[in-house]
Amino acid sequence: MRRVLLRGGRVVDPGGGTDRVADVLIEDGRIAAVGLELRVDDAQEIDVAGMIVGPGFVDLHSHVNSIAGQRLQARDGVTTALELEAGLLPVELAYTKAMQEGRPINFGFSASWGMARAEVLSGRSANADFAEGLSILGDPAWQADSTPAQLTAWLGRLESEIGDGALGIGILQGYAPRTDPAEYLAVNELAARAGVPTFTHVREITEADPTTPMDGTEEAARAAMEFGGQVHHCHVNSTSRRHIDRTLGVIERARAGGAAMTVETYPYGAGSTGIGAAFLAPERLGVWGIAPSNIVIVATGERIRDAEHLRHMRKTDPGAACIVEFIDDADPTDRALLERALAFPDGIVASDAMQVNWPDGSVDTREWPLPAGGTTHPRTAGTFARSIRMMVREQRAWSWLEAFRRCSFLPARVMDQTTPAFARKGHLGLGADADIVVIDPDRITDQATYFDSTRPSIGIEHVLVAGEFVVRDEDIVTDAYPGRGLRGQLR
Repeated sequence: MRRVLLRGGRVVDPGGGTDRVADVLIEDGRIAAVGLELRVDDAQEIDVAGMIVGPGFVDLHSHVNSIAGQRLQARDGVTTALELEAGLLPVELAYTKAMQEGRPINFGFSASWGMARAEVLSGRSANADFAEGLSILGDPAWQADSTPAQLTAWLGRLESEIGDGALGIGILQGYAPRTDPAEYLAVNELAARAGVPTFTHVREITEADPTTPMDGTEEAARAAMEFGGQVHHCHVNSTSRRHIDRTLGVIERARAGGAAMTVETYPYGAGSTGIGAAFLAPERLGVWGIAPSNIVIVATGERIRDAEHLRHMRKTDPGAACIVEFIDDADPTDRALLERALAFPDGIVASDAMQVNWPDGSVDTREWPLPAGGTTHPRTAGTFARSIRMMVREQRAWSWLEAFRRCSFLPARVMDQTTPAFARKGHLGLGADADIVVIDPDRITDQATYFDSTRPSIGIEHVLVAGEFVVRDEDIVTDAYPGRGLRGQLR
């Protein structure tokens, strides 16, 4: 029996609502005891006095799907990273690939609405690759309205994926923004009937495009109200920009009306996506108060010069990852918007972590430290440490208990009705999975920047997944791959 004893830390358990000094005993990957002065024979004892001990962070929105990316996330305290907004297709292949390669932290996938449509409407062949999903952004064929036969075909594809263990349906509605709202309702009806959540990148809100078929946040709220299913609104900060207060009001009213609607935020003013995204067309930028020069190519650091340069990039390499400066982190008014989004009642922290790209075209490596030249969005490496620094230490808007509610407990509760394994995550109750983060409360902060995007967070002292160290003494354990695939189960 493998035993680890974390001795004398400040144990914060959002499941039980407790915050106290205690020992934590781990046996065979589960929490076996929490109490004072536990005495255990043959346990590996770790002194964590003065440290915060809590459930590892559950990230509902991560596109890394790689060893390199997951290691950056582990250094940020993440023990479970899920690809839910975009999803992958087929999920069976996605799970198989990840298990064959090994993963330091837990993983899981939703079924990709975008790729299901692309298979039916434009003849694409899905291979469970996120880069493939980025590559379709410049293809107008999959963004068209479906005929009744096409709608039936791709809904059937998604239903089959749910049967194969998809954690829900990821809907990139904002990347096909002119499609008939009836199709969005049809997807949510399918998900509600199957008992799985949907995860939506909403289409444009009316402030951005008065001609939009429907305001994106209103559309998600309507689906939640109409079918009673779990509807998760992805990255409200980047889809709402400076209209965050209005869109949060829509979500608040939907919840008050009984909708099972959840929302996530990440603590950065700039977003990241493929440059071929519909909302990055040159004619669309002005409404957000940005210009082509607010777009930077991740792989090269090249800043887009003008509208002509942007059109060229969108045509020749629509899947190229880029950073988009929607909100100014340094501006006090804009920063206050982000803080209000993070403080929204029961709002969840999620990273929208992106793959690390190297100049030779590779997106993964087992090397650690990571080889020089890798680039990504800093949210990949720093979302959780940054959120805690901002909201716990600087703003004092969250207690430590509230921080773990938003980073660990609430995201696990989004998933546990569909996937029973999540009932053991996001808390430190007896029998819970020993996915644990140990934090230095005075040091925790992000280090990644837009210009040095793979610098790991600091102050995350230890991270355990299923009771096995993946971060020890603030460094990666390079031979640790305890991550497991989490799969949905039809009710």
